[in-house]
Parts: sequence; structure tokens; C-alpha cells
Amino acid sequence: MRADIKDILLTVDKPARYAGGEFNTPVIKADVALRFLMCFPDVYEVAHSNLGIKILYYMLNQRADTACESCYMPWVDMAERLRANGLPLFSQETQTPMRSFHAVGFSLQYEMSYTNVLAMLDLGGIPILRADRGEQDPIVVAGGPCVINPMPLTKFIDVFSIGDGEEAISQLADTLIRCKREKRSRAQTLQEIARIDGMFVPSVSQGKVRRAVIDSLETAFFPTKVQIPSIEAVFQRAVLEIFRGCTRGCRFCQAGMIYRPVRERTPQTLRKYTQELIENNGFDEITLSSLSTCDYPCLRRLLAEIKPICDERHVNISLPSTRVDSFEAEFVASGRLSSMTFAPEAGTQRLRDVINKNVTEEDILTSCRYAFEKGFHSVKLYFMIGLPTETDEDLYGIADIVKKIKYCYKTHAVSRKPLSLGVSTSTFVPKPFTPFQWEAQISLEEIERRQSLLRAALKPLGIRYNYHDGKTSRLEATLARGDERMNDVIAAAYASGCVFDSWTEHFDYEKWMAAFASCGVDPETYCGAQDMGAPRAWERIETGISREFLLREREKAYKGELTKDCRKGCNACGIHKEYPSAFRANCCGGEGGGQC
Repeated sequence: MRADIKDILLTVDKPARYAGGEFNTPVIKADVALRFLMCFPDVYEVAHSNLGIKILYYMLNQRADTACESCYMPWVDMAERLRANGLPLFSQETQTPMRSFHAVGFSLQYEMSYTNVLAMLDLGGIPILRADRGEQDPIVVAGGPCVINPMPLTKFIDVFSIGDGEEAISQLADTLIRCKREKRSRAQTLQEIARIDGMFVPSVSQGKVRRAVIDSLETAFFPTKVQIPSIEAVFQRAVLEIFRGCTRGCRFCQAGMIYRPVRERTPQTLRKYTQELIENNGFDEITLSSLSTCDYPCLRRLLAEIKPICDERHVNISLPSTRVDSFEAEFVASGRLSSMTFAPEAGTQRLRDVINKNVTEEDILTSCRYAFEKGFHSVKLYFMIGLPTETDEDLYGIADIVKKIKYCYKTHAVSRKPLSLGVSTSTFVPKPFTPFQWEAQISLEEIERRQSLLRAALKPLGIRYNYHDGKTSRLEATLARGDERMNDVIAAAYASGCVFDSWTEHFDYEKWMAAFASCGVDPETYCGAQDMGAPRAWERIETGISREFLLREREKAYKGELTKDCRKGCNACGIHKEYPSAFRANCCGGEGGGQC
């Protein structure tokens, strides 16, 4: 490590965030055609919990012609030290300045990280505006779920990788290397990149850009040897992605729409990956990852195959994203866990039907009874406030569910410990490519009123109540549904000192409102109801989900009508026509999967 960097590390909090040397770091090749920097616009501990960047990082490093390194958003103390000492932001592995790479890629998981992207470019010595970059500057790429609406960032990002990244990243690397070999200019290189499926290049792309979708998860690259962080990550465990996509069709859920169709891995492949993850890493827990893990049709078989492997090495198995209508306590294959998390989303059956949750109160109580009879004594419940058509009665319904769960524990629990029951709420944020993409978000005053109402209803029950800050939710809506005018707002917010907007202690709502005012942009333009007859900014992207389907689902929502799970029959969303080969890539044989 360079002496000047080492001296800085002695003066900052958690220096291991920047020191490199993580276990399982690949050998970074020196003489290669392409040097790629994989960036995550949040701190080290958050980045190391993200599976997506691990997949792309190890894919690129498997290539003989490419070296990929990593970089994370430095905490405020480290950023100050870099500026004070005139040092650029550098890579984790070799402390190479960001601006020395051929390409710099950002993974955008959350809209509130946008100012961090600008901060990292600024700290790295790369012009924030793409129009200001020259021939020697890296090509700046962005991927991840947020770029499904790239328009708020088009002045900053050279290339947006829309959709699945496994094939796109390889094609991007091939193109960058070929253009470099042929001595193509920056503009010519961007023109070539725009030819790749799923690549939206603001300076080049005309018309719609089609989302990239891999046909088969079974044959897709998956890393089973991953970097072990030097300090504890937010989620310190091995991650096994069992399938991608979701068939449930919750009307508020963007991920459930934009990751269609479902593509699954077979139990045999997952057993092999489990064995390798345990052998290659040091985690004491492995999580079966997906949008709805209990919907995996081969889950019983998979657990039966991997439980002996995990038991032998004292590795626990966890199942996140547990749906209350598909949970059975015997699915929890390790005995150490005593807490379960459920997301009913709404407090009444009427509102759950509006959002197409397909969960009943009986499902909720039955799942809790299963858990309590197996010794569980802690339950976390997640709800959303501000959903379309929500009334105070729906909020009081949350308290009613809590009362019934408390009674269920009293009558069915085998644990002698007192019930630990927590309720958390987030505020509904209308997201692009969902049936609720046109809906208004409730006002800040209304968010706070509903939170107060629910807090008062839960207080007599002795329940822990946590909720997301309403100001953050309002800003998230503006960024999620923003158009190109948001570029100037984001730049103004960053110039005023906005960074780490997803961190409560650093989020400054007033600075953001001042940025909107200075740019002559009204936030209500994005938070309010959207014109259903006019094209929206994000419709530059083609996801495979038809606008007609989203409108039909919205109409059914206001009628309180349910749409069946896609595994039980096609609902004609359009994905089967756009991506027919991927639509049939299910491990249990054909469209909709099956049962093992």
C-alpha cells in the first residue's frame, strides 16, 4: 500500500474499509486489455452484502483479457482526508486511481444513492458531466434496478446497462477491448456499445431500448468463492440465488414486474453451489435468495439435499422474503433461528385485494401458529402505508392483526419466552413499470398523520413500531419517476453538500427542496398523479410488460379484483411474447414450473 494512503487510514474510522487484502480476492492481472472498476455508491459494509456486483466482479476477473477491481463510497471522514491531501479515490485491490481505469461501472440499487455517484466521480477525478469527459476519461456505466428509469441520470452516465447483467457485461467488455484495439474514438466506442442488447447510451440511442434478459439461470455464471469482508457486512452470510423473478403480481412491486419471467436453478445445481460456498468461504449462515423463496417449487427437495451438508459444517439455512401464505415452519432447516419475518403489506383484506397480495388473515394466523408451535417467539411484520384507496380503517386493521397474533402466541406457543412482536411500515412509493406507476403519493403531512395514528393504535399493545422517514419517501418518488429535468436537481443537491441521502444522519430534505427551487422544478410533478394518456419518461425502456396489462391491473385494483399467480396460468402481461425462451426456462419443466 502506498505510504500516503496508509497515513490517511490511520486517521479515519474503520480503516479496513479502504485497506484491501480481503480473503478470496482474485489475483489482479497487470498486463490486460481492459481494466474495469466495479463501484458501489454506498459504504463498504453495504456493498459486501450485494450479490449482483459479486457476480459481475468475478465474471470479469475470469477473463484472461480483463482485470476488475472494486471501489466503494468513502465515509465522510475519508472523503475529507482525500480532498485535503489532494488524493483521488482509488481501487480497493491495488489503490489505483479511479480515473486510470478504462471503464467505471456503478451498481444502482436505491435512488437515494444518486448523489453518491456524483461524489465518487468527483473524488475520482472524473468529470461529473459526461459532456465534459475527454478521450482519456473512463467510460462510465450504470446498472442495477434503478436504471429501469435512466432519465434522471442521463447527463452523468455514458452507458446504462438495462436488465440482467451476466451476458451484457461480457459483450460490453468485448466491445471495449475491440474498440480500444481498433483505436476507436470515445464517440465511436459509445456507438458500438449502443448496439448491444440492453445498453442505453444517452448520446446515441434512439427509440426504445429493450431490457436484457438471460434465458437460463441454470447455465448463468454464479460465483461460489467470494471476497470475505475485513469488517462485518450488513448481511454477513453466503447468498445462494435459487431463482430470479416472481409470479405473484403484487401491484406495487417493481421488482416483481421488471425481473420477469421466473428463471430457476435446479436442486442439483444448488446443492453443488452450496457445497462450494461452504468449502470456499467461512460463513456460518447461507440464505436462499429470491423475491419469494417459499415459492420455489422444489424447495422441500432442495432443503432435504442441502441440510445434511450444512448440518455437518454447522451452517444455518435462512429463508428470507417469506410469504405468509406459503410458509411452513418445517421449511426452516436450522434450529438456531427463532425469529420470522412476514410482510402482509396491508391491514385489511379489502386493501390486500387492491394490491393483489393474495394473502388472507387466516394465512397470517396459520403461519404464525406453525412458527409458534415450532418454538419461534419473535415475529416481525412489515406493512405499507399510503397505498391507493387506503383509509384509516385499513390502518386500524394492522392493530387488529397484532392483537390476534398475540392471542395466537398465548394459545399455541411452546416457547416459554415472551412474544417479541415488531411492526414496521414504509410509505408507498409509486414506481415505474407497475400497475400503480400513475398513482399519487400521499403528502408529507398525510404520511406523518397516518404514522401517528398507527403509533397510537399500537402503543397500548406494547408493540415496537418503526417507520421510514416520510421526507425520504417523498424524495424517492421524485427520483423514481423523474425525467431529464432531475439531472439538474441532482447536480444542484450535490453541489449544496447532499451525500449519503439514504443515511438519516446525513439526509437534508431542506437542501433538496432548495435544489428543486433553484432549478425551477416542482417536486409535486413527480409525487402527484401522472397523466395515464401521456408517455412517461421511463417508457424509453422496453421491459416486456405491456402498458395495456398495467392499465388492466390498475383497473382491477380499484375494483378489488385479484389476479392469479402466474404459475397457475398466464395473465397475458406480454413477457411470454417478448422473451419466449426465457419464459420456458423453469427447472421443473416448462411454463409455470411444477412440483418436485
